[in-house]
Amino acid sequence: MTIGLQHYLAVAAILFTIGVFGIFVNRKNIIVILMSVELILLAVNINLVAFSAYLGNVTGQIFAMFVLTVAAAEAAVGLAILVTFFRNRGDIAVDDASMMKG
Repeated sequence: MTIGLQHYLAVAAILFTIGVFGIFVNRKNIIVILMSVELILLAVNINLVAFSAYLGNVTGQIFAMFVLTVAAAEAAVGLAILVTFFRNRGDIAVDDASMMKG
């Protein structure tokens, strides 16, 4: 039995579903929301690389590198905002984030 395109697409669909489910179910904890967004981006990367390998060109792999760059920047900026927000407010509840001004 070989691992084909369908297997990669199934894993990516499961990761994407877990990510969307994590965003909708847990709206109180911003760290879980950030991790869910990272899962969604990981699912996109799996799809890009799987289709790139299936079609035999490197375009999908190049796009996956761009998505990884965006994900790293999003994580760095998101965590920096989170740390600053925690230092100022003492809490990281998502409900209080609407009070941010700047």
